[in-house]
Amino acid sequence: MHDLEKYDVAVLGGGPAGITAAISAARSGAKTILIERYGFLGGMSTAAMVYPWMTFHAASGEQVIKGLAQEIVDRLMALGASPGHLRDTIGFTHTLTPYHPEVYKVLACDMLAEAGADILLHTSVIHVETEGERIGAIRLYGKNGIRELKAKVYVDATGDGDVAYMAGAPWEKGNDNGKLQPMTMKFRMRGVDLQAIKQYMKNNPSEFYEKSLISELDRLPLTGIMGFYSKWREARLPILRDGLLFFSGPGEDEVLINTSRVSGLDPTNSEDLTKAEIEGRKQVLELETFLQLNIPGFERASVSAVGTQIGVRETRRMIGQYVLSGQDVLSARKFADVIARSGYPIDIHNPEGKGVTANFIREGGAYDIPYRSIVPLQTANLLLAGRCISTSHEAQATTRLTPSCMAIGQAAGTAAALAAQLRCDTRDVPIDLLQKLLLAGNAELGITEAAV
Repeated sequence: MHDLEKYDVAVLGGGPAGITAAISAARSGAKTILIERYGFLGGMSTAAMVYPWMTFHAASGEQVIKGLAQEIVDRLMALGASPGHLRDTIGFTHTLTPYHPEVYKVLACDMLAEAGADILLHTSVIHVETEGERIGAIRLYGKNGIRELKAKVYVDATGDGDVAYMAGAPWEKGNDNGKLQPMTMKFRMRGVDLQAIKQYMKNNPSEFYEKSLISELDRLPLTGIMGFYSKWREARLPILRDGLLFFSGPGEDEVLINTSRVSGLDPTNSEDLTKAEIEGRKQVLELETFLQLNIPGFERASVSAVGTQIGVRETRRMIGQYVLSGQDVLSARKFADVIARSGYPIDIHNPEGKGVTANFIREGGAYDIPYRSIVPLQTANLLLAGRCISTSHEAQATTRLTPSCMAIGQAAGTAAALAAQLRCDTRDVPIDLLQKLLLAGNAELGITEAAV
C-alpha cells in the first residue's frame, strides 16, 4: 500500500453533488480531489440515466436553485446539449431540464480541471480509519491496488453514505417499517413519433395525469408523459406501477422510460442489488415489447440504451445535527443556517405496492435546507452531500432530486474548504461567512440577502 498526496478536501463520489462539491471546494482555494468508482462522472444522472433534472423552480415559477447548478445548465446550453428549463407537461413540477448525458460527463471534467481539482476514476473507498471523532485517512482500491489518502476535510457524496457509515456515524434507513423506495432500471428508446403521442393525448385527455398540460401542447414542447392508464391496466404487466412515465429527449425521436420498478430490496445489500439489476433488465425488455405493441408512436421504436446500473432512490440517511422533516418541507420552513433551497414536492414511490404519494409545498413555495443537515453526528471533519444528508424518510423524497443535490454539493464543498482553511471542525464553520461566500461566489444561489 502506498499513499496519495495529502489534500485539503477529498470528495468521495462523482455524482451531481460530488461534482459541485469538488468544483466549489477547489474554486475556494482548497487542494481538492474527487474520487469516483466508475470510469466517468455524473452518478445517477449518467450511470442510471436519471433524466431530466427536476426541478430548479418552485411551483410558483420562482427559480430557487441557481449557482453552480445553473452554471452547468448554461454551459450545456452553450454546447447545444440542453434547451434549458422547459415547462413540465406532466404538470408535476413547474419545469424540468433536459440534458445530454455524454456532454455532461465531459463538461464536469472540464469544469473540475478549470477549478484545479484532481480527479481519480475507477477507484472505491474500502475503509475509513478514525482517530477519535476525526477521520484520519481513507483506504482506496483501484488499478494501483490499495492506497491511502489523507485530507483535512472529507465530503461524503457517495449517495449511500458509505464513508460516513464506515466512519461509524449514526444513520437511518427506510420508512417506519424499514422499507425503502423501489429501484428503477431506466432506458432510452429511439424511433419514437412524439407527434403521434401528442395527438393521442389531445384525443384522450382522461388517460393522463390530471395536471397534464394537454391544452397547451400546441404552444409547448412535449417534455413529459404520465398515463396511458387503460392500456397499462389491460396489459397486466407484473410491474407495480399505475401507468407509463417517460420523458422526451435529448434526441428528437428519443424518450427516456422511467417505468420499471423493483421493490422490496435493499440497495446497500450486494445480494439484493444483484437481484435488482437482473430483474430490472428483464423489465426493460418486457416494457419494450409492450410499448411497441400497444402505445401510439412506439410502433417503430426500439431500446437504444439501458442504465449502467439500476436507479436508486433511497438508502442510508445519516443522522446530522438537524433532521429535516416532511413538515419542514411542506410548510416551506425557513432556517437561519440555510445553505440551499428546493421547490420539489415530496415524491414517495410506494415501497410496498403501486403508486406514488405526492405532497406539495404550501402556496407553491420552497423550503430551506439547513447547514446542520449536512453535518453528521460524531465525525468532526466530514460533511454530507446528496441524498444521504440528514432528513426523514419523507423529506428525503425531495432532497434526493438532482438539482437539490447540486445545490447541497456546492454548499458542502464551500464549507469543507472553509473548515480546512480555518482548521476547525465542520460543525464550527461560521455560518454567516459560509452564506456570504455562497452569495459572493455564486450570486443568486437561492439564498436571499435577508437570510445572511
